[in-house]
Amino acid sequence: MNYVHSLSEERRQKLLRDLNRIASEAKDVPYGKQFRLDDCTVTVYDSGKAVFQGANSQYYAENLIAVSDVILPQCGSDEVGTGDLFGPICVCACYIDKKIYEQIRDLHLIDSKQLTDEMIMEMGPKLVKTVPHSLLILNNEKFNEVNKTNNLNEIKARMHNKCYLNLQDRGIRLPKVTVIDQFCPDYSYYRYLRNEERIVRGITFTTKAENQYIAVACGAIISRYGFLLTMEEMEEKYDFIFPKGAGGKTDEALKEFIERYGLQELAKVCKLSWKNVRNLLSVAAED
Repeated sequence: MNYVHSLSEERRQKLLRDLNRIASEAKDVPYGKQFRLDDCTVTVYDSGKAVFQGANSQYYAENLIAVSDVILPQCGSDEVGTGDLFGPICVCACYIDKKIYEQIRDLHLIDSKQLTDEMIMEMGPKLVKTVPHSLLILNNEKFNEVNKTNNLNEIKARMHNKCYLNLQDRGIRLPKVTVIDQFCPDYSYYRYLRNEERIVRGITFTTKAENQYIAVACGAIISRYGFLLTMEEMEEKYDFIFPKGAGGKTDEALKEFIERYGLQELAKVCKLSWKNVRNLLSVAAED
């Protein structure tokens, strides 16, 4: 579906600045400029017309143009760190009503994967200060202990549930629109929580929720902000650069870390259940 907006020159210039900041690709087209985002192409014409096209066109139109049909109030949660060998798992749930939305909409919140770490470090403190939220940070040592008897999705389910319970305990009444960026089917999610004393129900589970709900986008950004702060603390403690994500660089970093600090410190900085870590530990045990 396409979304078309007519903008004043001031708003057109602001949109161009925002798109230049976040777009993965930009090119000149006749009478305007075109930008490539995640599943969305935005064409801004010299006349002031802005055209949003693609699967995520509604999300970007709402958040870059700030139209008035965002469903409020809403709650949303997301997690980061599950795809990173080093560093914690962070989950954050956020509450957004009309008043809060008015305070943050000019930040033009988008998919956190489209944002650089520098952008996250700039936006994170603003959201933490403005948005009611619950952020949980599960460090590596605790994760490795819990992971012995609980799989990753079980751990995430409990963290999401705890975030929503924290919001409720602070007097926030969870609205009808309460969303989790889906990482497992809803029946599995509630099965993971079957032994919990308190369970938050009535949640909507949807994929790519970060691109559809501003509360989920806030949760993702604050989670990433918490992740980056924790990584900075780890790097300062060990005087060591921990690469993000996975792959060749993390394999090299693992070997270097073991050489410098030994196997006993490994559980404090990385997820031991990963295959490449297990392989390294097996080799070390044979030696």
